[in-house]
Amino acid sequence: MDNHDDENYQRAKRRLEDVKEFYIDLVIYVAVNIVLIIINLVFTPGYWWFAFPLVIWGLFILYDFLQTFVFENKIFSKKWEEKKIKEYMNDKK
Repeated sequence: MDNHDDENYQRAKRRLEDVKEFYIDLVIYVAVNIVLIIINLVFTPGYWWFAFPLVIWGLFILYDFLQTFVFENKIFSKKWEEKKIKEYMNDKK
């Protein structure tokens, strides 16, 4: 494999890791919130406190989704970090 192929492979591998990480986070989010909903409905059915972690954590999942699939690692991504590191390394103050 030449250098260009290696870079493409590494980029694809990082992309795959990002997608895999999102799906793992999503599964954990769904599983934990199902448990929280069940606990809430069994012990305190008159007050739906499960909505607070559901919505707040859901916002983080939404951000993760946007970062992974919509913006495709353009905002505060590993690629952005690498670019900034190279930029700072070349900045000789």
